Amino acid sequence: MRTLQHIALALVIIGALNWGLIGLFQFDLVAAIFGGQASGLSRVIYTLVGLSGLFSLSIFIRIAEDGPYDARRIDTRNAAYQTEFAEDDDPNNR
Repeated sequence: MRTLQHIALALVIIGALNWGLIGLFQFDLVAAIFGGQASGLSRVIYTLVGLSGLFSLSIFIRIAEDGPYDARRIDTRNAAYQTEFAEDDDPNNR
């Protein structure tokens, strides 16, 4: 599921950059790369970006339902309690 979220995020960013280029410079990068807005590949990219936006909206809603962020709440599911200090086995180094 995390991989799907990363793919969706990447496609949403691509879509946002493309819309920024359209708004600022009237330049559609996706259409320029894939042969125009009506080409099949461009339409696939536009569709994937749109579906990624819907998927990201569901992630946003799920996060919003969790309530406000509490800095005191610590997620310890994947905690790595490692330090750079270790016991030294060398008896001469005391």
